[in-house]
Amino acid sequence: MRIAHVALWTTDLDEAARFWVTHFGAEVGDLYESRRRPGFTSRFVRLKEGAVIELMSAPWLSGEGEQGWERCGWAHIALSLGSQAAVNDLAARLSALDLLDSGPRWTGDGYYEAVVKDPDGNLIEITV
Repeated sequence: MRIAHVALWTTDLDEAARFWVTHFGAEVGDLYESRRRPGFTSRFVRLKEGAVIELMSAPWLSGEGEQGWERCGWAHIALSLGSQAAVNDLAARLSALDLLDSGPRWTGDGYYEAVVKDPDGNLIEITV
């Protein structure tokens, strides 16, 4: 098992991307715009040694539009389990413990994932 990526909410996606490029030599991926959650955008930032950070932004972070628990800062950690079957299995086991936040699905940006919670409610994305 390995960490696939960590996610960071930001109110300025371009500024955040420039920060990682300028100070850490990161490569920035294409802009992703969600059809499921209008206004949600993200870019994956890849560091030279392989670590990946998903920079995420949405208008509700600054008080506009949809409101919720999301705020600037780290959002979740993602763990790659290696297969769709492993994601399904762990999601089912954690669902039985009422620790499943969102069931397995393919996302618009190409991940097969489920989201589970640790006992403190911290989100962990499990992915292929």
